[in-house]
Amino acid sequence: MILDLLNWRYATKKMNKEVVPQEKIDHIIEAARLAPTSSGLQPFEVIIITNQELKDKIRKISWDQSVISDCSHLLIFAAWDTYTKERINAAFDLVNEVRGFTNEGFEAYRQMLLNTYPQRDPEVNYQHAARQAYIAFAMSMAVAAEEKVDCTPVEGFDPNALDEILGLRELGLRSAVMLPVGYRDAEGDWNVKLTKVRRPKDQFIRLYK
Repeated sequence: MILDLLNWRYATKKMNKEVVPQEKIDHIIEAARLAPTSSGLQPFEVIIITNQELKDKIRKISWDQSVISDCSHLLIFAAWDTYTKERINAAFDLVNEVRGFTNEGFEAYRQMLLNTYPQRDPEVNYQHAARQAYIAFAMSMAVAAEEKVDCTPVEGFDPNALDEILGLRELGLRSAVMLPVGYRDAEGDWNVKLTKVRRPKDQFIRLYK
């Protein structure tokens, strides 16, 4: 059951450098690809890093967190820096191509986005795109748990430095969040045996009848 898996997972603080089988990585990435996004635009990319030298370099701009260098695969969710007419049209054209037909209502919706998104401030657009990336990010964490693969959500890094290291700005992307995946070092991880703590339901849920 998914709730059992979510209780199993935790923010792994130390990994053992063991390599995760490619099939499991593929499933984790596919979960991100299949995640829902606003208007179906999928305004982000997932960057996979296995190169040890590059992981070590990224660790230096990530508060020296060992999971960055000791993970099997470092996943970086990078959002579009803004929405453009080209990006919006490409997304809608793909839908029409795959489905094999056009729809008047769908095309009207395309035009509404074209008349709205590209004219907005790029920072507003990036923040919107980053929120879509986080939906996929959460899906990947859930599937990692299903695969019994450990992971750690990481926001503690210098995004400008990471963008420069990977040349993301030249690709029209900005880093949003990172997800190191691998296997826990049960002997060296101080967090592995601690009880999971979440607010009780009566402090978490607010019901309006």
